[in-house]
Amino acid sequence: MRIAVPNKGRLHEPTIDLLERAGLHLENGADRQLYADTVDPDVSVLFARAADIPEYVADGAADMGITGYDQVREAQVTDVAELLDLEFGRCRLVLAAPEDGSIASVDDLAGGTVATEFPNVTREFFAERGLEPNVVEVTGATELTPHVEISDAIVDITSTGTTLKMNRLGIIEEVLSSSVRLFAREDVREEPKIQEVRTALASVKQAEGKRYLMMNVPEDRLDDVRDVIPGLGGPTVMDIANGGGEKVAVHAVVDERAVFETITDVKQAGASDILVTEIERLVE
Repeated sequence: MRIAVPNKGRLHEPTIDLLERAGLHLENGADRQLYADTVDPDVSVLFARAADIPEYVADGAADMGITGYDQVREAQVTDVAELLDLEFGRCRLVLAAPEDGSIASVDDLAGGTVATEFPNVTREFFAERGLEPNVVEVTGATELTPHVEISDAIVDITSTGTTLKMNRLGIIEEVLSSSVRLFAREDVREEPKIQEVRTALASVKQAEGKRYLMMNVPEDRLDDVRDVIPGLGGPTVMDIANGGGEKVAVHAVVDERAVFETITDVKQAGASDILVTEIERLVE
């Protein structure tokens, strides 16, 4: 089973890091290499341009792909299914125009020209509003096109809006909200190995921002401690070997942001020997 992943750019390192944390260590993933094996003999990685990955999956060159939702929409592939939002690489595709220009709304672009690296998504956006502006496909520096009279407005990716502001462009409307997704071909999406990879990646995402708390608690204070632990489904309580029945071990998964307050609360409730550890993976 082959996974297509971005070969460079802002999505490459986070994607490789996610695979590593999910246990799919790359065995021979040298730079400029097209393929890499993983520790799982049934799973290999194909490195490709982020924009090409949807097509690679649809055509069967790969079974699964990891790339931005914006790239999947632009590719207009119909036989791939989204399996998981990986929640990184967040950005927006926006319609923007010069701040001191005459374009202030979507309707103002009727009969106008729009430059973009996402012509298919852009045409869909305007078609939904009953408009057909001239869409000019460019391959870079989209934000400059209104200033050199190539276009009246642009549709471009933004994360913080800084580049748009630097080029005196104002956002008129959001076209698409995007993040990196895991997807697969429809005909293999239910295959056991596909689901195994999905579960592995999901377990890493589930563990992010969580901490594992372990503590010893006198049995007669157990209810007090339970009441102050904001855990997932409540804490796990276990007998302590050679504990004489006077204390029990309490384990719980809590949000990282709640750890400081929780430690104070459980200590006041009678807990001792409190240990906090990170969680690599959490399978629900």
